[in-house]
Amino acid sequence: MIPLSALNHFLFCPRRAGLIHVEGIFKDNHHTLRGDIVHEHADLAGYEVAKGVTFLRALPVFSERLGLSGKCDIVEQHADGSLLPVEFKLGKRHQWENDDVQLCAQALCLEEMFGVIISCGAIFHAQSKRRREVGFNEDLRARTEQGVTELHALLSSESVPPAHYIEGRCEECSLFDICLPRVTSQPALMRDAAKRLFET
Repeated sequence: MIPLSALNHFLFCPRRAGLIHVEGIFKDNHHTLRGDIVHEHADLAGYEVAKGVTFLRALPVFSERLGLSGKCDIVEQHADGSLLPVEFKLGKRHQWENDDVQLCAQALCLEEMFGVIISCGAIFHAQSKRRREVGFNEDLRARTEQGVTELHALLSSESVPPAHYIEGRCEECSLFDICLPRVTSQPALMRDAAKRLFET
């Protein structure tokens, strides 16, 4: 079973997923620490009922078919029996493919576990305190399954992909100083750096 969080890491950056889930390397930065704080309440297992809706916190989920496991921050269970997964994210209200795919993967797990169809979920952005609905259309479902397949292939290969440096984005990653994307994304620079390292 692959953790749901690994799918988010993979779609943000395959190298990040490889460093974390193949090499076992992880380092916090202010983004990851703030994210932990945002998740503190959601990570406390339990439930609440308000206005006829049951809010299930830290619900463990899995999919045998996809080889995924993890937990949903919140699953809303409505009076008609419908389920709506809600993922908490630190930043402002933006649409990121990796966040939408992670949420869709949670829905696929819930569908397999409970034999239901889930048409949508939501992402709550802590910084802007706004909620964004995500519809689980055919395209998003296909992208999610493709991402899961690619992630399984990466982890089975036990190799870390090369870096792809994106200015401004890479610097925000907690593994920036470990990945060294400015160097590792350019084979000539990497060879030169390795040569100088082992010569001294």
